[in-house]
Amino acid sequence: MENPKDEHAELVKIFDTEQESEALVVHGLLESAGIQSQMTSLNLQQDVYPGLSGIILRVPAAQADEARTVIAQYSAQPLDEGEVIEDLPPQA
Repeated sequence: MENPKDEHAELVKIFDTEQESEALVVHGLLESAGIQSQMTSLNLQQDVYPGLSGIILRVPAAQADEARTVIAQYSAQPLDEGEVIEDLPPQA
């Protein structure tokens, strides 16, 4: 298995959003599930690239399916403010 912290590991886009707060929540969910993720801001100069902004999350290709599952579980049942996740998938 590849080391998720290996700078040469292939990263794949797993999530994108216009909202930094949403990206931070998903990033936290992935980290809690033991999945290393990388956040990249796409805040491009709007007069040059109109409509191209936001944040993308990437994960190692080997963990992409697991990351999609974590995100799908969250999307199916979003938490209310202050609610705690108790049934995350087991860490590998």
